[in-house]
Amino acid sequence: MGQQLSEAELEIMKIIWENPKEVTLFPYIMDELETRGRPCQKNTLIVLLSRLMNKGFLSARKIGRRNEYSTLISEKDYQTAQTRNFLDKIYEGSVRGLVSNLITGDLLTDEEYEELKTLLEKGKAEGKGIRES
Repeated sequence: MGQQLSEAELEIMKIIWENPKEVTLFPYIMDELETRGRPCQKNTLIVLLSRLMNKGFLSARKIGRRNEYSTLISEKDYQTAQTRNFLDKIYEGSVRGLVSNLITGDLLTDEEYEELKTLLEKGKAEGKGIRES
């Protein structure tokens, strides 16, 4: 899944991923976009949803006059794929390069550094240490 989402498409996917219901209805997406300060015209949203279906992120089922949208890709799977793309593009696949930059570039708070250290130790203890690409 190397497909990139536009900012507007990602905003829609976040709304759908965060919806606790199994299916998401068009009016729910419209209302959520409005609530988030990102109002969208009906026709624009129809086009964006169609693109998301063509990219394989959503499926739609027509029930009467309404569409019920369901995700085909989880948020975690999308994040993992995008992180992998970022690592490959910016750090030539090197996790060490990314983590080193986070630390030396002063991009982590002390609390985040400690959390990262704990995660690494936990992963190592579980036999899932970070592998260098």
